[in-house]
Amino acid sequence: MMKQVICSTVFPLLCILLLFLSVEAQTCSPSGKIKGKTPPPGQCNQENDSDCCKDGKWYTTYKCSPPVSSQTKATLTLNSFERDGDGGAPSECDNQYHSDDDPVVALSTGWYNNGKRCLNYINIHGNGKSVRAKVVDECDSTMGCDSDHDYQPPCPNNIVDASKAVWKALGVPENDWGAMDIYWSDTD
Repeated sequence: MMKQVICSTVFPLLCILLLFLSVEAQTCSPSGKIKGKTPPPGQCNQENDSDCCKDGKWYTTYKCSPPVSSQTKATLTLNSFERDGDGGAPSECDNQYHSDDDPVVALSTGWYNNGKRCLNYINIHGNGKSVRAKVVDECDSTMGCDSDHDYQPPCPNNIVDASKAVWKALGVPENDWGAMDIYWSDTD
């Protein structure tokens, strides 16, 4: 009650500033940059139009992702979770490869949350449809441009990297696969 009285009568500008700072603290700022290097010949799988790191280019890294809500805005991207696919190594959650016919995803580092969402399901809403998908991997926002990351740049901090099955379930025409604005949420 006292805090409310002070905010409403004595220090309204200070209270507005504190509110602004608390909202600002919930955003996700870059944590650094890494310098790209040209991959060895044949070492960057460009299936699904994946990017390869470029020599001398600086790539932004993140240790966080935007706050999760009941409708978290994200960019859906296309990834293969199969052996020899553009996803690179086996999935972090279970050290396994997964069929592109299964609805599976990798989440940006902050949303992956040190594996706390591993093997849990999320709901993805896009193109007027919804699909339930299992989290099996991290789309690493902190590192990239090395063999562990298939010589691809770090993920942006707002990515849901999805198998072909997810794109099909959302009814997106195959020639439009690649990147799309979506909303996602944890399942109940």
